[in-house]
Amino acid sequence: MLDDIARTAPERHLVRYSGRGAFSPEIIARAEGSSVFTEDGRELLDFTSGQMSAILGHAHPEIVATVREQVARLDHLYSGMLSRPVLDLAQRLAETLPEPLDKAMFLTTGAEANEAALRMAKLVTGGHEVVSFARSWHGMTQAAANATYSAGRVGYGPAAPGNFALPVPDRFRPGIVDADGNLDWRRQLDLGFELIDAQSVGSLAACLVEPVLSSGGVIDLPPGYLAALRDKCRERGMLLILDEAQTGLCRTGDWYAFERDGVVPDILTLSKTLGAGLPLAAVLTSAEIEQKAHDRGFLFFTTHVNDPLPAAVGNTVLDVLGRDRLDVRARELGVRLRGGLDELAARHPVIGDVRGRGLLVGLELVGGPGGEDADKLGAAVTRRCAELGLHMNIVQLPGMGGTFRIAPPLTATDAEIDRGLAILDTALAETAGR
Repeated sequence: MLDDIARTAPERHLVRYSGRGAFSPEIIARAEGSSVFTEDGRELLDFTSGQMSAILGHAHPEIVATVREQVARLDHLYSGMLSRPVLDLAQRLAETLPEPLDKAMFLTTGAEANEAALRMAKLVTGGHEVVSFARSWHGMTQAAANATYSAGRVGYGPAAPGNFALPVPDRFRPGIVDADGNLDWRRQLDLGFELIDAQSVGSLAACLVEPVLSSGGVIDLPPGYLAALRDKCRERGMLLILDEAQTGLCRTGDWYAFERDGVVPDILTLSKTLGAGLPLAAVLTSAEIEQKAHDRGFLFFTTHVNDPLPAAVGNTVLDVLGRDRLDVRARELGVRLRGGLDELAARHPVIGDVRGRGLLVGLELVGGPGGEDADKLGAAVTRRCAELGLHMNIVQLPGMGGTFRIAPPLTATDAEIDRGLAILDTALAETAGR
């Protein structure tokens, strides 16, 4: 049972920062592997990897050892100083990426990385206009928030001029269809840019997108879409920025989600997965773009830029990913997870769609047999999963609250995947059947 302090502290002392969502009712005492444990001793299987970040699970022994060793040796420096962990991580990340992505800077969060990438793109192109998806989430800092359309736009005054929304190529709920009733993403993309061109003042700088929209409902861009989007950018002198906060570093079964399409972005941002739950982000670009930005006075001087402690953690993350072949493991576990969810979909009519790649999977509910809307049903299933020992996450957007984002750690076991599926099965049966 929660004590009085734990029960009243959120209401009395904490700022509520999630908009629609409330804090979880239980206090988490510790976490290990694929599970978190409450102060009451309850275990919750973590099917969100913390905030979609802890790809190596919680308290991975090699991460723990790195933090203990590095914090005792070199934790933080003046931002103009360099350290061996930073130099090593820059070189090693470049080695995992195709040419010409060989220049890196390290920051703390995905929002900060996207802010730096947009700032760089505007400086290099001389433009200021930014295109992103209508259900995007790129962060809460100024430029990143202006490029975020899924939430947080109401009540804060005017957004910066020159931000345009592009329709989302959602195959389950297509906005534009072909003669067979399937998503016609090429026509949708053409129409999207016709509208952008009509509104642009001729100052297009960048297109910032995720290869798989996560907060937007786990929407995997159709094969061919990313290449067509790159061509639209090149025609207009724009830079293509890919935000792989949640898809980068083996989550989708490839080291980077863009590899499937053979499209190399002008700028790549990484965060969440790079630190495996610790605050580490990166901006990666070509030597040519970096030189142009430098020549024009690129400024992104922050307190924790290129800090040695998180960089050391990033090196350990790369060690474990490569040694344990976690890209292959993500594909294998993804097949197991997807197969189990497809089997649930065959037995639960409230499941409308299962989609995603590797260990980033979306499950969308379509409402209950009694007419319950999907948002309410999703919230009820989430609560019942938590009661049964499984932490799940639904998209916190009106009209999309029946879409689960399922992202277990890459280190999860087969048994943990099966246990999570069994709990979800029970929760669906008990909730949707009421």
